[in-house]
Amino acid sequence: MSVTPGIVGTFLNRQFLAFLLVGGFAALVNWLSRFYLNDFMSFSAAIVLAYLIGMVTAFVLSRLVVFEKSGRSAQSDFMRFTIVNVVAIIQVWLISVALAGWLMPWAGFIWHAEEVAHAVGVAVPVVTSYLGHRVFTFGRIS
Repeated sequence: MSVTPGIVGTFLNRQFLAFLLVGGFAALVNWLSRFYLNDFMSFSAAIVLAYLIGMVTAFVLSRLVVFEKSGRSAQSDFMRFTIVNVVAIIQVWLISVALAGWLMPWAGFIWHAEEVAHAVGVAVPVVTSYLGHRVFTFGRIS
């Protein structure tokens, strides 16, 4: 089975690299902001608010740096961005729980099973989120 140039071109380009860098930066903002927020609220609330701060960071940078203008309002793009992120969160949860709770124990994989399962779960939406944002969130109006 060979990979078509179209698929390779979709991911081996400046836009995908910028998407990865923006996502990594937004994840860092998410993670670091949680420490600050923890001074004012519970750990649980800080995680949620930090996630939202990271998501807004990712949206703003994606709109400015990664993707071309869609022709829609920022509010419309943000709502679409949120939908793609909800799908990503569901993917992370389903994959992480299925791997750690079922597949890895069945296969006898016990070395840091939850950490490995979560890492795989977090990695999968990189591809689906990029495609979702490229086509749905920031896709140009015809």
